[in-house]
Amino acid sequence: MSVSTALVVGGTSGIGLATARRLREAGAAVHVAARGEKGLADLAATDPTITGHRADGGDRSAIGAVAAEIGAVDWLVVALSGREGPGPIADLDLGMLRRAFDAKFWGHLTTVQAVLPYLAPTGSITLLSAITARTGMPGTAGVAAINGAVEALVRPLAAELAPVRVNGVSPGFVDTPWWSALPEDARREYFAQAAQALPVRRIATAEDVAEAVVLAATNPNLTGTVIETDGGARLVSMA
Repeated sequence: MSVSTALVVGGTSGIGLATARRLREAGAAVHVAARGEKGLADLAATDPTITGHRADGGDRSAIGAVAAEIGAVDWLVVALSGREGPGPIADLDLGMLRRAFDAKFWGHLTTVQAVLPYLAPTGSITLLSAITARTGMPGTAGVAAINGAVEALVRPLAAELAPVRVNGVSPGFVDTPWWSALPEDARREYFAQAAQALPVRRIATAEDVAEAVVLAATNPNLTGTVIETDGGARLVSMA
């Protein structure tokens, strides 16, 4: 029986790392690409059966070289993100927003282009957006635009690249290092308030979202779909 090969770009922490681990547990040969030396060193120490590669998702040559080294990719997961983007529109720093688009939207698109020549004909591409793309939370216009742009890729690419499958996963509040800029007490208080507003009454873990990512990547009957794994955030006011 052949072993499937997965490449997770942005996979040394949070949802990307949780996804890489779940794919490895499922028997795949898993490769992770990231730009940070420390994250890759930590990965090598904690998950020696996952192969790390140093490459920036926004660098087409670097990501293409990783894919060429792997040889063939069955499941591409793009889990790139950035902390920039939120803020009231009246004084939103547009230079910062451009950097945020570079990090996430252009990073996603660049990665897809770079890996496409190495993708198996029956392979898949899974993109990570966020529920801000479809909610109306004040102060999120910038990140909503970024995530909306990522999600806008899914359906046309699913049609254009068929039989390669293309899906997206849209998480809501997730307890990951993305929130590390907040002091611990402030983060806990914010999460407690948010959890009370969510229909599921809890904040997701990276592992919760990784389950949806693995489903999107591996299920042969899913394409052109954005899976919402947001605890019901889109159903209620989170203002």
